[in-house]
Amino acid sequence: MKQARRRPARRTPPPPRPGPGASRQHGPRLAALDPRGYLRLHAQTLLASLGRLYRTPLSSLMTAAVIGIALALPTGLLSLLDNLQRLGSGWDGGASISLFLKAEISDAGADALARRLAAWPQIAAVDSLHRADALAEFRRLSGFGEALDSLGENPLPAVLVIRPAPAHSGATAAAALVEQLRGLAETDLVQLDLQWVKRFQALMEIGRRGILVVGGLLGLAVLLIVGNTIRLDIQNRREEIEVCKLIGGTDAFIRRPFLYSGLWYGLIGGLLAWLLVQFAFGLLGGPVQRLAGLYQSDFLLQPPGIAGSLALLLGGSLLGWLGAWLAVGRHLQAIEPV
Repeated sequence: MKQARRRPARRTPPPPRPGPGASRQHGPRLAALDPRGYLRLHAQTLLASLGRLYRTPLSSLMTAAVIGIALALPTGLLSLLDNLQRLGSGWDGGASISLFLKAEISDAGADALARRLAAWPQIAAVDSLHRADALAEFRRLSGFGEALDSLGENPLPAVLVIRPAPAHSGATAAAALVEQLRGLAETDLVQLDLQWVKRFQALMEIGRRGILVVGGLLGLAVLLIVGNTIRLDIQNRREEIEVCKLIGGTDAFIRRPFLYSGLWYGLIGGLLAWLLVQFAFGLLGGPVQRLAGLYQSDFLLQPPGIAGSLALLLGGSLLGWLGAWLAVGRHLQAIEPV
């Protein structure tokens, strides 16, 4: 019995390889997957990119630490500025208006006017300084006691010390209150010093804008750090990218792990920045509290709250993702299979 001759197997010709200028938008279609599969693929890529960072802990931690320091500086300065503004608002509420009454107003009339003004919603408290008390205070502070003794009568009027309500302690509201007090028949002179408040607010605005400028520059530095890190990662995985393009991988498919790596860098850097800010405020909290106690104040240094912490983490993640996107968009097109 003759042995059957084997026919050589037909070889299927390989698919044509796209040229360097060909578009790769028609590779594996993720749109064909169901939503669960699409989300599962993204989750796998997200975890795989985190695992890649975990396999190089030292370099990944150093990159994230640099990002954290760059994010911690403007975050800490903005938090300190918010604490100063909160302290300044307390000073505004402690500002007082001196209402000098006419000379013919007696102490009883001054007390009656004080009770009437205390009922105003714009006023928190009113203290009466009688004519004799005003003379005794002036004698004690001025040093002209002998000259005052030579006077036949007390030349000083009664004074009402008015403390505005917290809602009316700002510059505009206090100025409106002063105009109302000037319209009273018993009023001779009203004094309110708001220049220091305006200077303080102007300094706070200058400080805020300066911190925003510094924060913008440091944010640009974060973009450059993440972009350079992703660029090196792309160069190290050049052969892998070429093979993926040869088998039809789309640019979006190849880009996705690098974008998630940048996202992880920014998120870990934001977390490190949050820890640095909390640590710094913890070191400063005790001395600030003791200093405030010396001035009979209950002021406490407050670190960033929940909203500020979430903004820091989201901002770091966004900067990391954007830096990776810029680097991948620039360097991925330069890699084409030969």
